[in-house]
Amino acid sequence: MKKNKFLEIIIVIITGFISGFFGAGGGLLLVPFFVHGLKIDEVRSRANVILIILSLVTISGLVYMRNNLIDFNLGIKCAIGGVIGSIIGSKLLVKLDRKILNILFIIFLFYSSFKIIFSG
Repeated sequence: MKKNKFLEIIIVIITGFISGFFGAGGGLLLVPFFVHGLKIDEVRSRANVILIILSLVTISGLVYMRNNLIDFNLGIKCAIGGVIGSIIGSKLLVKLDRKILNILFIIFLFYSSFKIIFSG
């Protein structure tokens, strides 16, 4: 197995673990890896990560559902908002300048980091 393929498998396994354990991490880990590690175009990287995240959240969701940990009332309301937001976001992804896209992603990462660190 090529070294690159081995690294890809390890990154995806780690991402799956983090997604299942923390409920997040797919895009935050995989987009930079695809762009910088595998040298894949940013838009194509984000599009592929969405497909990967779909599989991660589907499996995690089934495990959480089996353990009666899901509030379906809240989940459905949030899912409706998420669908609307994902339509808007995916349309903007292909239209935004790459530099602006990078700046927005960095701002999001910093915001998320600070919220996690200082949320007590």
